[in-house]
Amino acid sequence: MHRLFVAIRPPEHIRDQLLDMMEGVESARWQDDEQLHLTVRFIGEVDRRTADDVAAALGTVHQRAFDLALSSVGHFGSGSHPHALWAGVRPVEDVTHLHKKVDQALVRIGLEPERRAYRPHVTIARLSRRAGSIRDFLEGNAALCSAPFQVDGFGLYESRLSQAGATYELIERYPLQKD
Repeated sequence: MHRLFVAIRPPEHIRDQLLDMMEGVESARWQDDEQLHLTVRFIGEVDRRTADDVAAALGTVHQRAFDLALSSVGHFGSGSHPHALWAGVRPVEDVTHLHKKVDQALVRIGLEPERRAYRPHVTIARLSRRAGSIRDFLEGNAALCSAPFQVDGFGLYESRLSQAGATYELIERYPLQKD
């Protein structure tokens, strides 16, 4: 079985900016450079044949390249039990459009459509119940922003889970159209 997802890999200077802010929450499991990505669509576990179909279907997705910038921080989970910290991006229209196109391509090959609301973000930390307060981190990074960076493609990734955490391997990269 192959655990797959579709993602955008931010450029190195954006990943460096995110890595530089990763501190100040006790027991947080901060993402490392190799784990930093903006998920376009989580696929989950599929067999080899379906993985090949996914790779082919993603090749039919066409969209123009677009710009994104980091913008804000937040968390998933309740205020008393957060389970992840994230960095947001703006504007969201183009990446949301890409998400819809990817989802439609995957539905055409028989995968279930995405049911959750899409919220573009880069996960920067995983939190357990032992994690310290996130309030200071959120307040200290509330003004997070970056210069715009061009998104000129997206990738199909395979996730491998282990005791040490997840590792991601790029399976195939799909370019977006240049102006």
